[in-house]
Amino acid sequence: MTSAPSTARELGEVLHPIARRLFTGRTISGGKLGVLAYLSTHGRATAATLATVQTVSPQAIATAVRELEALGLVLRTPDSEDRRRVWVELTDVGRARLVEERAVGLDWLDQAIGERLTDEERAALDAALPALRKLAATGPVE
Repeated sequence: MTSAPSTARELGEVLHPIARRLFTGRTISGGKLGVLAYLSTHGRATAATLATVQTVSPQAIATAVRELEALGLVLRTPDSEDRRRVWVELTDVGRARLVEERAVGLDWLDQAIGERLTDEERAALDAALPALRKLAATGPVE
């Protein structure tokens, strides 16, 4: 069963300005923050894994990793058993920067939820989170 096109359209229209506001003031692109977030959650990864997760080309992820490394946010380390494999790891500086970058938008969102929504609306938003997580999950729609 598919949702009515108006539901998808309205959800997109509602989420777009929220997402734009969440990213306002960030100094690192969303794609690079995605790499940092993945490493923060899953630990070290290869560039191939990062490219797959971020749905970008290997060349794009190589550029992003080089730029993140130049900023001291990630570290590339050759695999001890297979020298062709290189692991990308989040540094302590990278972890702190991820927290800082996320906080910019999350502080606004937390304040907006607290000031603009009623208790009932906050409960409805909490109840909608599992469905929104499903929509946000990577992978093909089944």
